[in-house]
Amino acid sequence: MDQPKGDKMQRAIKWISSRLADDETRPSPKLIEDASREFNLSPNEEEFLISFYKKKA
Repeated sequence: MDQPKGDKMQRAIKWISSRLADDETRPSPKLIEDASREFNLSPNEEEFLISFYKKKA
């Protein structure tokens, strides 16, 4: 899956990454769900984030 383009995706990734840096025990799925609401992401963008953070784990 290709990375969706857009500023809100970049901001969402930074937002999630900063929270993971603060507390690595926080589950990524919950953070992704929160970021999706915070940045008004589409279902495809949310799926990308899920895939992105699974690869990083």
